[in-house]
Amino acid sequence: MSNGVLSSVDQRTKLVGENRLELLMFQLGSRHIFAMNVFKIKEVINIPKFNSMPGSHQNLKGVMNYRGSAIPIIDIRQAIKMRGGSIGSDAHNVIITEYNRSVQGFIIGKVMNIVNTSWDTIQPPPSGMGKTNYLTAITQVDVQGKSEIVEIIDVEKVLAEIIDYDISISEEVLDADIVNHFKDKKVLIVDDSSTARKQVRDTLEQLGITIIERKNGAEALALLKEWADAGKRASDEILMMFTDAEMPEMDGYMLTSEVRNDPRMHDLFITLNTSLSGSFNDAMVEKVGCDRFISKFQPDMLVEVAQQRLRQYLSES
Repeated sequence: MSNGVLSSVDQRTKLVGENRLELLMFQLGSRHIFAMNVFKIKEVINIPKFNSMPGSHQNLKGVMNYRGSAIPIIDIRQAIKMRGGSIGSDAHNVIITEYNRSVQGFIIGKVMNIVNTSWDTIQPPPSGMGKTNYLTAITQVDVQGKSEIVEIIDVEKVLAEIIDYDISISEEVLDADIVNHFKDKKVLIVDDSSTARKQVRDTLEQLGITIIERKNGAEALALLKEWADAGKRASDEILMMFTDAEMPEMDGYMLTSEVRNDPRMHDLFITLNTSLSGSFNDAMVEKVGCDRFISKFQPDMLVEVAQQRLRQYLSES
């Protein structure tokens, strides 16, 4: 597959904020169809030469030189524990992605095509799959006149098993004058990745904050509207909301827009916390009205933003 198909990814940013996304569909040596969000893909290349790394994680196949930097190459089939082990001779391409401010490559098989769809067609994995699955969502697309299930991989979960994420908070970040005021405060975390939610939860709970979790924008909006319908102000119920950008059913941009357009909750402090990279993020934050934007995963930055909001809250009280 030529890089030309993906070279205009930045031009597709018009989809963001419209509750739409584009998925790159591919196979992993079986008839199953998998996908990743195009916004997180830098390019697709042929299998390159790479150096093996003895003693490294079993899912790491090696390291390659990519535009002057060494990046890890991951066997995605093995990482999501597909039966049959490695992708082996069916390996054809490497997807170069950027997640959480790091670049990595995933070995895949046949690249199919890119589909433009709406987040409201993207559904969470069936609950019967349990917590051990590596999917963040599923959808259905038309493939040669036949409706096929497409499985969207939870890349953050794959990476978290290879990279040891440190949730420690730097002492110099903590504001001794206000940190004790976090007790009894609640924060809403909205993210379709259980791994991403856990990272934020484990960080903020160190401050004594109570965490409320929702898996997508639709679930979060339903909770906020439930409070509003009961005559409660969202900003009284929670200190703030951290939301991912890309989620099933309703993305974080649409969620923020809905909150801002509802006078019953429009003053809620919202931080966009996303693994997406690209210059469009700052522009989108301004467009939809978020208070802050931070890229994952930065414990110190999470705490700094929470403290910023707490100072504001205390000054208003």
